[in-house]
Amino acid sequence: MTYDYQELNDLLANDFLEFGSSGNSYDKKAQLYAVSNRTTTNNSIQFTVTDFNIKLLASYVLLATYRTYRHNDSKLALRSSIWKLNEGKWQMIFHQGTPTT
Repeated sequence: MTYDYQELNDLLANDFLEFGSSGNSYDKKAQLYAVSNRTTTNNSIQFTVTDFNIKLLASYVLLATYRTYRHNDSKLALRSSIWKLNEGKWQMIFHQGTPTT
């Protein structure tokens, strides 16, 4: 995830929805608010991404799946996101993070 407000605003579709690994759900407005209020300490969180795959679901729609390891607390998650080509740019319309061991 990017911590740049404008970059995130461009990447997330207006109707974006996330089911986070925390069990909470978020929309675009909530994600942008979180980024705009992020502290320097939180900006230093490091992730490792593995097993990245992309599957075309339909013309201009794809599913990305991958695993993440968050270094600061050793949490693992399975992640999936759906992206749609919108006016010439790819935007995320859905994301889900599922905790795993």
